[in-house]
Amino acid sequence: MSINPLKSLRGVVVRVSAGMSLLLVSGLVRADYALNFQRPVTEIGRDLYGLHMMIVWIITVIFVGVFSVMFYSVFKHRKSRGHKAATFHESTTMEVVWTIIPFVILLAMAIPSTATLIKMDDVSGSEMTVKITGYQWKWKYDYLDHDVSFMSTLSTPQEQINNEAEKGENYLLEVDNEVVLPVGKKIRFLLTAADVIHAWWVPQLAVKKDAIPGFINEMWTKIDEPGTYRGQCAELCGKDHGFMPIVVKAVSEEDFNTWVNEQKATQIAAVAAAGKTWSKDELMRKGEKVYAQCSACHGATGQGVPGVFPGLAGSKIATGPVADHLQIVMGGKPNTAMQAYTAQLNDVDIAAVVTYERNAFGNDTGDVVQPADVKALR
Repeated sequence: MSINPLKSLRGVVVRVSAGMSLLLVSGLVRADYALNFQRPVTEIGRDLYGLHMMIVWIITVIFVGVFSVMFYSVFKHRKSRGHKAATFHESTTMEVVWTIIPFVILLAMAIPSTATLIKMDDVSGSEMTVKITGYQWKWKYDYLDHDVSFMSTLSTPQEQINNEAEKGENYLLEVDNEVVLPVGKKIRFLLTAADVIHAWWVPQLAVKKDAIPGFINEMWTKIDEPGTYRGQCAELCGKDHGFMPIVVKAVSEEDFNTWVNEQKATQIAAVAAAGKTWSKDELMRKGEKVYAQCSACHGATGQGVPGVFPGLAGSKIATGPVADHLQIVMGGKPNTAMQAYTAQLNDVDIAAVVTYERNAFGNDTGDVVQPADVKALR
């Protein structure tokens, strides 16, 4: 079998050209791509960035130095120039030098790194505390000093996720309820989880720690600038791990106090709404929005995922006794992905989503569940 050298060379050139074209196109598509950290907006973030750059330059100098000496030695002392390999075995001086130099380098990195790690764990002097609880696949925030509590879930439309609509600027990094925090205040976070291990991570704030069921971790931040900062769960927490974003909105203390008052008014209104009698149409509209949290498993059309998550269309739960339906929504189902929503949803939300599930996807039971029915079961 003969090989045409020119043809082989032409093939190599074509493949290299194609590869360079792909790199160029990729670079144009990702024009805003960055190789370094996001710009930090906290003191800890700047400390971490400084450590990162210091170590990068140390590594670069070592890389250049070692490989320069190696390539120079290979080129200048190669066998073709008549050089012969040395036959020495030990050199106490060299051994001392190549032990001391790495030790000094490691010490230069360890001292500032340790100081930064200690600072990161020091939550003393915090001016407010926010408890963060991870759920599949949402976050719950409790402002312990302000008596404010809410859930935060992904708000990216399902049409974008299914590639049926053009993706927005903050695709998969947008939520229905943002975490609002005041700038210039040291804020302590308490982290835990209700089901599996999650991790709360916002790069620009330089905060990232695991939320573990039955355990409480803590960390802190002090934001310097107003703005919107985005992050996401950084642990592989299940099927929709990538649909669990975090959005932090940093505002002035005055705006924060205004927001707290608005949240309290909203909570009071929610309590009042739970006491009224809702029409079926009102519950269906409300329930459709709440069901967005359930669509990850049961599907946007209630068909579920065969063999993995059960469908609701024509199911025994959605067309059977109302009490059984309420029980599984509120209490969950042990040893399955169906979690309890008693702590996650209020009476109105539970009544609305159960009413919706019993009258959507071809289910036409005509049943209407009122918030009072849910309250009676709590």
